[in-house]
Amino acid sequence: MRVSQSVARTFQTLCNASARQQLQQCSNRRCSVQAARKKTVSETPIIGTSLPPTIQLGDSPQQSPFYETPEIIINETRIQEQTMAARRSEVRSKIREIEERTGKIPLVDSFARVHNYLRISLTETCNFSCSYCMPAGGVDGHSKSDLMTNEEIIVLARVFARRGINKIRLTGGEPTLRKDLHKLIAELKKIDGIDDIGITTNGLILGRQLDQLKAAGLDKINISLDTLIPRRFEQMTKVFGFEKVFKAIDATEAAYGRVKVNVVVIRGFNTDELTSFVHATKNRNWDVRFIEFMPFGGNDFKDDKFVGYSEQLEIIRKDFGNQIVRLQDSPNDTSKAYKIIGHRGQFGFISSMSDNFCSTCNRVRLTANGNLKVCLHSNAEVSLVDALRRGGTERNVEEIIEKALWKKKAEHAGLEMLPHMENRPMVLIGG
Repeated sequence: MRVSQSVARTFQTLCNASARQQLQQCSNRRCSVQAARKKTVSETPIIGTSLPPTIQLGDSPQQSPFYETPEIIINETRIQEQTMAARRSEVRSKIREIEERTGKIPLVDSFARVHNYLRISLTETCNFSCSYCMPAGGVDGHSKSDLMTNEEIIVLARVFARRGINKIRLTGGEPTLRKDLHKLIAELKKIDGIDDIGITTNGLILGRQLDQLKAAGLDKINISLDTLIPRRFEQMTKVFGFEKVFKAIDATEAAYGRVKVNVVVIRGFNTDELTSFVHATKNRNWDVRFIEFMPFGGNDFKDDKFVGYSEQLEIIRKDFGNQIVRLQDSPNDTSKAYKIIGHRGQFGFISSMSDNFCSTCNRVRLTANGNLKVCLHSNAEVSLVDALRRGGTERNVEEIIEKALWKKKAEHAGLEMLPHMENRPMVLIGG
């Protein structure tokens, strides 16, 4: 099979634009060097004035710290061109290999990362008010008319599936607050190519929906529980609901055989409970995932609240020592998996901040109002639902996705920069 002409043209346009940007950066740098060199000459002091040892009158220009020979600039440009050419070649090869194998043109970014996982936020509302997710003053959500309808979600999911997305996770806000959630899941399950549909929920009202959601085709459930102490639970969530959530976890394990439990680790709140969660895996088939606290809009992130995964592991190691076994991670897995010898369940660490997994990122996100986010930690977004509402075709939507994905960076800004960057509150992203 061959890549369709329209996709090939879009791909070439993106490549050319990226190459032009690289060359412009080099040109700008060359201009800066030349300007600095002129400034150095114009500010040369009169004879007899003391000069820095590196720049003395009569020295060759090559000894100036501002001097770059044309050969250096040309070589730098050539290296950038060769790098871009190598990346373009790798992307073409990746697209060709996957299309020949699957019959689908995959969503590949400029670093040859293949994207097959779509996270869809279904609502901007939540029945909890966790501080790491919901700003203290709440959020100004979009009007109901701005949010995606079930029909729009299905259309966009179909577009993504046609380009190789095979896994969907439904998030929020709190996704179980979405009306007729089971009907949406049933429709998503009918889309050709979608093999796996999961949900991330706080579990508060999951119990009364569980059977219906499973019957609709829901494959996996992740439940958030940041503490095993009811008083702390109420402190974090502002809700009296610990028992309901715990029962929902047990019911999910009974229905599915296992359940993932998400724990956001915050110093001063629950670091003393890490071993308690690991002990819980002895007789329960829980996959506990300890998640590093991440900076998002309005969540009062502070460095002294952050606990990296290495420190978390050391805390657990003090209790379990050499009983801890490192497990093999699945491809594109965000969690570093471990197990205690003899325990039914396991645990792992999602180290988004201290040891990111950007190089193997395979996911994109749709916000509840239909915006595409190609990176969780980027504030760059582009609307897909607007294109549909303006009468755009599904191919128009594909082109928007391709262009956005091509701009995806190699990795996020990191722990030093992210706290200072404006981004949505977590409740408006869905993780």
